[in-house]
Amino acid sequence: MTAIPTQDAAPEVYVHREPGLLRKALPWLVVAALVLALGVLAFYLNRSMVGRQKSFTIYFVERGWVRFLLFLLAASGVLALTSLLGQRIGMARTGRKISYSAVLGVQLTHLFLMLVVLVAIYPLFYVLIAAFDPRNSLFAFPDFSNPNIFYKTGLLPSLQVLSLENFQKLFEGVAIPLWQLALAGISGAALTALGIMAVIGRAGRESEGLNNTRTWILRILMVTVAVLVIFMGPAQFGGSTNESKFLLSVRNTLLVSGITGILAILLSTTAGYAMARLRFPGRFQTLLFFIFIQMFPVFLALVAVYTLMVLLGLSNTFTGLILAYSGGAIAFNTWIFKGYVESLPESLEEAAMVDGATRWQTFIKVVIPLSGGILVFIFLNQFIGTYAEFILANILLTGVEKWTVGIMLLSFTQGQFSTKWGVFAAAATLGALPIVALFYGFQGYFVGGTVSGGVKE
Repeated sequence: MTAIPTQDAAPEVYVHREPGLLRKALPWLVVAALVLALGVLAFYLNRSMVGRQKSFTIYFVERGWVRFLLFLLAASGVLALTSLLGQRIGMARTGRKISYSAVLGVQLTHLFLMLVVLVAIYPLFYVLIAAFDPRNSLFAFPDFSNPNIFYKTGLLPSLQVLSLENFQKLFEGVAIPLWQLALAGISGAALTALGIMAVIGRAGRESEGLNNTRTWILRILMVTVAVLVIFMGPAQFGGSTNESKFLLSVRNTLLVSGITGILAILLSTTAGYAMARLRFPGRFQTLLFFIFIQMFPVFLALVAVYTLMVLLGLSNTFTGLILAYSGGAIAFNTWIFKGYVESLPESLEEAAMVDGATRWQTFIKVVIPLSGGILVFIFLNQFIGTYAEFILANILLTGVEKWTVGIMLLSFTQGQFSTKWGVFAAAATLGALPIVALFYGFQGYFVGGTVSGGVKE
């Protein structure tokens, strides 16, 4: 009896199918719905303003929503023409068929994103202008006599009254020795050099020499800033107002955030490595506990933390605040470092232990040198988180000489008739500079560190 050979099933072949008419029209339907919703909203807003008394502080533009929609229509028309021109030029250069609707969709998306960016940046610009406004006002009143629509509507504050008066109040009574001025000058020069190197790097001129120079300049900047923060004390700030103590609050914040970041590295790296490489009873339960405590916000533990600090005699001290911050940083940073260690080949550690290295030597000499990016990410993540923290610092710290930036900014806004908006804006601008510089200089570590924690081998 002969067996009948079975025929293998034919392999599946991918067949490209063009999207249906509904799928092609869906983006345009969404855009049409948004335009219609904006039109309905403008109509009801316009009808609600009919017959209502207009405020003397608001410049009312008759049928302004119509002008805005006409502006959007004109901008869309210009983009339609440029999209057609770009499509023709692209087809002529590449010899390929280019969809006009795809090019127009990209252009309209860019227009929408530009409007969103303008709306997001305007409050920052407004606060920056208020920082230079000596009239102690956070509001720009319309100038109806000015022909410029930006001044007439109050969108642009008066630029003729700007001065450095608010910033001068923040430096009153500050005594800075010559050696601190020299270190500050070195820090400024190093920061400027890093900015120039960043521009050179973005221009595509990266080289090994440039990277080595950037590394040494960054080390010099970190050392000079650390020396300034450690050796600058309350005795140098002899002003009688809270404004004159603002630089002291910046120093306090940098000191607390820097030490907290270093402790976060020490605690999370050892704990994360143990969770990733060692097997011991309670390991899985500990990891679950770390996740569990992350579900509760910080303010639920304020009473317990404050009571504990009072019993230990650490209330109104930087030590107590640093310990409170460091304890809250263990869970998240441990998970991040654990995920990164699990992405490293375990064979590297096994080879080191075969050569006689202990587990601790393997951790110090193999894992840590390969974890530079994630260590910087942990430090900066903890530094920025504690720099902007307010609730816990407000509970534990009392006295203007111990205040951090957040508490100092709050003091400028307390009092119904004594709010110092100009000084508040100036202080907020200066206080944000360290975070902006850190984030811009190390933004690659934020992205790489976040991704590294989720990559597995």
